[in-house]
Amino acid sequence: MSTRLPSAPPILPGLTYVRPLGSGGFADVFLYEQDMPRRNVAVKVMPSDVRDPELRRMFNAEADVLAHLSAHPAIVTVYQAGISADGRPYIVMEYCPGSLAQRYRLERIPVEEVLSTGVRMAGALESAHRAGLVHRDVKPSNILITTFGAPVLADFGISSSLLRLEAEEVLAMSIPWSAPEVIAEQTAGTISSEVWSLGATVYSLLAGHSPFERRERGQNTKEQLRRRIARAAYTDIPRTDVPASLQVALATAMARDPGKRFDSARAFAEALQRVQAELGLSITRLEIPDEEWAPAGAPVDFADSSLRGPVRSQLERDDRRKRRPGADVTSLARDEDTDISTPVARGPRASTAVPWIAAGLSFVVAVGAVIGALWAVGVF
Repeated sequence: MSTRLPSAPPILPGLTYVRPLGSGGFADVFLYEQDMPRRNVAVKVMPSDVRDPELRRMFNAEADVLAHLSAHPAIVTVYQAGISADGRPYIVMEYCPGSLAQRYRLERIPVEEVLSTGVRMAGALESAHRAGLVHRDVKPSNILITTFGAPVLADFGISSSLLRLEAEEVLAMSIPWSAPEVIAEQTAGTISSEVWSLGATVYSLLAGHSPFERRERGQNTKEQLRRRIARAAYTDIPRTDVPASLQVALATAMARDPGKRFDSARAFAEALQRVQAELGLSITRLEIPDEEWAPAGAPVDFADSSLRGPVRSQLERDDRRKRRPGADVTSLARDEDTDISTPVARGPRASTAVPWIAAGLSFVVAVGAVIGALWAVGVF
């Protein structure tokens, strides 16, 4: 894929552009400041030159999935979505100043933090699975860090429904964290392959590299990684502070045979919690929804490639006002055709302001007339 230049940030109502945050294969992300309520937000925008219905479908799916799941504390929050004045779809999301994209390669992340992150991500995936959804791209760079230091799962752009996944639906994959059956294109994603990807992600955070990546340069081409993942021979993480029980949990999550893995993200999370208890660490709460939650929202339509949302993000003022004969200020304020964007007097006395002003002017005129008459007869 050829590298494209980032698109220009769109003009959006109530938002002030600050700076770019990054660019991906089919979207750009910008930092904006929201005017009301005042806060920083991340805005994901499709570039203006993208007209592919498949990409629009992915974009719509991400907005809808996030809206369905973002109440979860470990999933990035979406605030709104729409279409900019120049015709580009956009999603306004929670701004997360950090991520695990490169941190695990640059520093030795403590086991305690990795375990906590693993449990939180497992809770996010379990919640998605209970709603009939799969993420399909779990990896370190899709774990963002909020302003409060909490990890959240992001980028549901290639997510899909568990009910309609087929092998030919594979749109994209991050090879180092993909399960063998996904690499072989036997499936586009299942609960079992998500358990694998989460296990590979936890492994990466501890090892400082993806599970089947080698340190030697030139040994990590896509084809070489595919072959190693297909064999799926687990190698212990060379850290003395990683207990054997954690190595076993990761080896189980990344078993070559899907039937030998944990049967759910929740089961994997519980294995990580047992390791926390063994090490005397605080047990991270596994946050999953009530049984009644999953069917509560409208189902996500993954086939929708339409341009949805308001067609304009600017309000056009219409200065042509319709007045009924004899309409006074009060009746005009109630007229449905009045331009409500025009500033009007506010407060409990606004409707009586005009009569008081008129009475005051009449009083001044009357006083002036009396004074003029007295002057004429020589009183002054």
